[in-house]
Amino acid sequence: MRRLSELLRDDLGLTGTKVGCDAGDCGACTVRLDGRQVAACLVPAGQLEGTSVETVEGLARPDGGPSALQAAFLDHGAAQCGICTPGMLMAASDLLATAAEADDATIRDGLGGVLCRCTGYRAIVEAVAAVRDGSGPTPGAAASGKVVGARVRKVDGLPRVLGAARFGADEVPLDALAVRAIRSPHPRARFTIGDLEPLRTRHPGLVRVLTAADVPGENRYGIYETGKDQPALADGEVRYRGEAVAALVGEPAAIAAIDDVEVPIEWSPLPPLTTIDDAVAPAAPRLHAEAPGNVLVRGRLAMGNPDEAIRTSAVTAAVEIETTALEHAYIEPEAGWARRVPGHSGDRLELAVSTQSPYMDRDEVARILGIRPDQVRIIPTACGGGFGGKLDLGVHPLIALAAWHTGRPVRATWTRPESMAASTKRHPARIRISGGATADGRLTGVRTHGEFDTGAHASWGPTVANRVPVHATGPYEWQAVLATTAAIHTNNPPSGAFRGFGVPQAAIAHEALIDELAERLGADPLELRLRNALRAGSVTASGQVLRASAGLPACLEALRPRWRRLRDEAAAHRAGDERRRRGVGIAAMWYGIGNTALPNPSTIEIGVSRDGRVTLFSGAVDIGQGASTVVAQIAADALGLPLERVEIVSGDTARTADAGKSSASRQTFVSGNAARLAAADLRRQILQLGEVGPDVEIEPAPGRLLLREPGGRAAVIELGELPVVPVTDATADVVLAGRGFFDPETTELDADGQGVPYQTYAFGAQVAAVEVDLELGTTMVRTIVAAHDVGRAINPQGVEGQIHGGIAQGLGMALMEAYVPGRTENLHDYLIPTVGDMPEIECILIEDPDPAGPYGAKGVGEPALIPTAPAILAAIRDATGVRITTLPASPDRVRAAIVAASR
Repeated sequence: MRRLSELLRDDLGLTGTKVGCDAGDCGACTVRLDGRQVAACLVPAGQLEGTSVETVEGLARPDGGPSALQAAFLDHGAAQCGICTPGMLMAASDLLATAAEADDATIRDGLGGVLCRCTGYRAIVEAVAAVRDGSGPTPGAAASGKVVGARVRKVDGLPRVLGAARFGADEVPLDALAVRAIRSPHPRARFTIGDLEPLRTRHPGLVRVLTAADVPGENRYGIYETGKDQPALADGEVRYRGEAVAALVGEPAAIAAIDDVEVPIEWSPLPPLTTIDDAVAPAAPRLHAEAPGNVLVRGRLAMGNPDEAIRTSAVTAAVEIETTALEHAYIEPEAGWARRVPGHSGDRLELAVSTQSPYMDRDEVARILGIRPDQVRIIPTACGGGFGGKLDLGVHPLIALAAWHTGRPVRATWTRPESMAASTKRHPARIRISGGATADGRLTGVRTHGEFDTGAHASWGPTVANRVPVHATGPYEWQAVLATTAAIHTNNPPSGAFRGFGVPQAAIAHEALIDELAERLGADPLELRLRNALRAGSVTASGQVLRASAGLPACLEALRPRWRRLRDEAAAHRAGDERRRRGVGIAAMWYGIGNTALPNPSTIEIGVSRDGRVTLFSGAVDIGQGASTVVAQIAADALGLPLERVEIVSGDTARTADAGKSSASRQTFVSGNAARLAAADLRRQILQLGEVGPDVEIEPAPGRLLLREPGGRAAVIELGELPVVPVTDATADVVLAGRGFFDPETTELDADGQGVPYQTYAFGAQVAAVEVDLELGTTMVRTIVAAHDVGRAINPQGVEGQIHGGIAQGLGMALMEAYVPGRTENLHDYLIPTVGDMPEIECILIEDPDPAGPYGAKGVGEPALIPTAPAILAAIRDATGVRITTLPASPDRVRAAIVAASR
């Protein structure tokens, strides 16, 4: 059956209609059919004759500018990555056309068919309400006249609301061959591939079948030099369900017509290791030769004698928690295209892919092909959500091999089940923690051990194992600490990077411990946290002195009145309703910005071209978190220009220097600093060339720079008279260029985890108020108040958007999300929060500037998620008296705990 979505995208080129699932689950393909919203992926094209179809491209004004609704999405920050935005806009336009005076609840109902993984939905609802009311904010400069600190529109926001942003599946060469993976149906098996000639004969459009024998370089890739254990195509053995064993390359119709069972593969299934206990059992087979006992890596942090400190404590407590695998569930499945390009010093390969780490991708693709890294160009497309999942290679190896071998352009888009089967997951974890406190509420000693299921391949397992010990005891001052971890191989899908690198799992454990200690002491949970909070001058368990910007006390102080009010309201409600019990919980967090005790550099360039244009060449990939806007704001202020005068080139490895990966909440702090230094370097050169003072205003004009001093004196730099200067983009006609390099000051950690793992930390705390139905076990989150120390909010609207989105993912982690291979591989069975699940959210931005940050800024992308789940779980405990220690806190699990406690 040919679908409306295919007709729009493939035949008419209307790629503003996105496809996230092909099953009607995500709503990204929402259009209006005869004036009512429908999922285009479910509408047969044969039923369209005589109908009217409206897509996002039809919403714009006649002059091509954004409609009032599209402008409201920009003004409210309602489009982050932008992959769901066209669907949201079409659903909203349908709502406003049929219920122009809809209240907020009706708006939420009208948007309920479209999923968003980035925003937390609040900004979307506010944008629609603003159009309903005929109002809306007008972004502008900060009070100082500068753009840092202003609530500005995203610099890349307009194409996202117009449906013009090009994602991985949107813009491909017309003659591209299709690439499709053949994947293992078994979690562990040996296999052989038979004679492929009959398959080729039956399907003349099949150009090539790729196997491990077709990998010209190294058939292994990974994040770390010592952990490159994942094959581009498995060679005789598979280690997880969904691992690719072959790739079909050919004409799209021919490839689509081939059934997987036609490919001659003989499988010999082996007993899989599906749990941590299976993997560490004495008789367990070793899944990788270099991982004895199936332990990939261990982590450790030790300070003092925690056993003695706990033994002499007035009160002690212990908690064990278990979390499950979580799916990133970005709405854009992995997609991209590749082509082989002839070159004088060897052919090159160009890949346009959805990614968070273009330079890492470049190096790994070169390794697989056996060519030099400079022969590979990664062109990041718009990224429809990442959250860490697009730090690993997706379609890259297969489209690279296909383009290299055939010499033809090729394309690939994973289906939703394929994406969920083959992509990395959040590490399932089992964490034990015990600790003590003095009678007056001072924390004493703490011991914790975390086992993390890293799955079939290493991926980011070493990062999780090494980051967690630093954070495992929470943002508190302890007298003595022992924190250990182990990343363990199983036959589950590889566990990779997912918003927090294991810290969210650790936070559930350490915040439960703090609550248990507070209960034994009879202390207020907020006050116990405040009494022991890390602050400026504190020494962390790794021996690092926090010199500045440790704003957790300010976060807790800001929450105190809300905490007390919500607790009073919950107590009053409990007195009148025996079935639906309300509770309130609190949780705190800290998060080291950037890589753990490793180099973490970023290089940014900014140039003035002969025609007077100012371009920021930023390798900081924007995955929806606002990196492009933030680095542009910082550069604009450092250079002394309005934001709209700074153009941006983002991510392309042939046009930008390496700014590192978009992960670990690092781009604001690291690349923001590099952008500030680059712009300051360029301003210095301009002032020197124009022989003017430091307070000059720079005004770009066609072919020249006008320099205006406060006293009225002006100077002119004729750009056409200057020679071209080199920048990474060899095609740029740049005559003045600034370059900024920044690498945070960290040290290696010793065997006990002592050293300086991060230059700066984000801090925060959240209060959650819930209502639990004691008979059904259902939990409704009513309110979350989030206070986060962000150093300086470069764009407060963007910061709030990250907090809203983080809370949504934390809520999913707490209450509903669980990935089970073969069972929850679609967006119908794998539940993520909808607009109807979201509570009222209040954001409190604490600005405790870090002197090392760009204008004092740090980062907030991952910190926003970390305290949400533990706060919700604490609120469930407050409401019901039971602590849920195995996640998610689904209705059956909550109800069972309540029943067990009543016996």
